[in-house]
Amino acid sequence: MSLEFRELLKKIGSGTHTGESLTRDESAISSRMMLLGEATPAQIGAFLISHRIKRPTGEELAGMLDTYDQLGPKLTPPNPPFRGEINEELTPSKRPFRGRTIVLGVPYDGRSRTAPISPLTALLLTTVGVSVIMHGGGRMPTKEGLPLIEVWQGLGVDWTKLSLSQVQKVFNTTYLGFVNLASHFPQAEDFVTYRREIGKRVPFATMELIWAPYTGDAHIISGYVHPPTEIMFREALAIRDFKAFTSIKGLEGSCDIPRDRTAIIGYTHPDDQYPDNFERLLLHPRDYGFAGKEVPLESTSQLIEEMTGVLQGKKSELMLSAIWNGGFYLWHCGICTDLNQGLSKAETLFTNGEVFQTLELLRQAV
Repeated sequence: MSLEFRELLKKIGSGTHTGESLTRDESAISSRMMLLGEATPAQIGAFLISHRIKRPTGEELAGMLDTYDQLGPKLTPPNPPFRGEINEELTPSKRPFRGRTIVLGVPYDGRSRTAPISPLTALLLTTVGVSVIMHGGGRMPTKEGLPLIEVWQGLGVDWTKLSLSQVQKVFNTTYLGFVNLASHFPQAEDFVTYRREIGKRVPFATMELIWAPYTGDAHIISGYVHPPTEIMFREALAIRDFKAFTSIKGLEGSCDIPRDRTAIIGYTHPDDQYPDNFERLLLHPRDYGFAGKEVPLESTSQLIEEMTGVLQGKKSELMLSAIWNGGFYLWHCGICTDLNQGLSKAETLFTNGEVFQTLELLRQAV
C-alpha cells in the first residue's frame, strides 16, 4: 500500500464538506502512481469512483495531461509539417491554425447510435496536405461502442499491427497517424480493466479528449456532450498555456458536427491579439442545405459499405454528412475562404476520387 497515495485519496474522497480538489502537481502524481501500479488495486478503485463523484477540475485535468505527456507515446512532426497550397486570400488572422497538426479527440468508448464521420474527415484533410493524428483503443467501457480502430480495419488500414516507429513512418508519408493504446501505451491500456469493473466513466476518459500525443504545434479538436466539460477543457488547456483548441458539441461526444441540430463550436485563437481568446460559432445546417437526420449506426459491415460508397463518389445521406463535416473543417483550418467554398471543395474531393486515392496510399503505407 502506498501511504503517499492514501493521503491523496483522503483529500478527494472525504465528502462534500471536507473533501478538496487536488493541485496540478498532486493530480499528476496520483495519475502516475495509478498508471505505474504503485497504488494498490483497492486504492485505485476507491480513487476513481471518488473522483468520479467529486468531478474533476480543470487544474486536475492539467495534471493528468502532464503525466500522459511524461509517460505516453508521441509522434513527431512530418517534414514539411504542411504540404498543401497556401490560400493567399486569407490573412494570417483568418487562418490561425494553418500549418498545425490536427489532433482529433473523440470518446474512446466508441459509437452506438450514429455513424462516425471522422475517418472520412481525416482522409479529406490529409488529401489537401493537413496532417491529422487520431488516438484510441479497442472496445472500451462504459459504452463498449464501435471504436475508430475497428472502422479503420474495415477500411483496410490495421493500425494495431504497427509499432510507434512504424506509425511515425506512415505519418511522415501520408500525413495521417493513429496512436493505439494497446500497442503504444500499455500502462493506459492496462487501466481499462479498472474502467470496466467500475462501470462509470472515470476522469481519465474526460482528459483523453484533450490529450495530444504529439511533440509539434498541435490544434486539438475535441468533442463533448455537456457544457461543463467544455469549461473544464478550456481551464485545463489555459493552465498548460495551450491556445490552439476547438470544441465541438458533436455526435455522441465526438468531433462530428450534427445535421439534425445547430452545430455549437468554440475555439481559442492562438494569436495573442485576441484578449478574451475564445470565440463561439453556431452553424445551422438548414442555412446551407444540409439539414437532415443523422445516419444511424446499424452494423459495422454496413457502415464500411456506406463509407466505401462515399469514397467512390456515390450519393447518400452519409455523403451529405461527410461533405458537411469536411466543408467545415476545410474552412476552419484555413484551406478555404468561407464555409460555402469548403463545402464545394469537400464535395469535389469526395466525388472525383481524390480522397479514395488517399486511402489507397494509406493502405499501401500501412
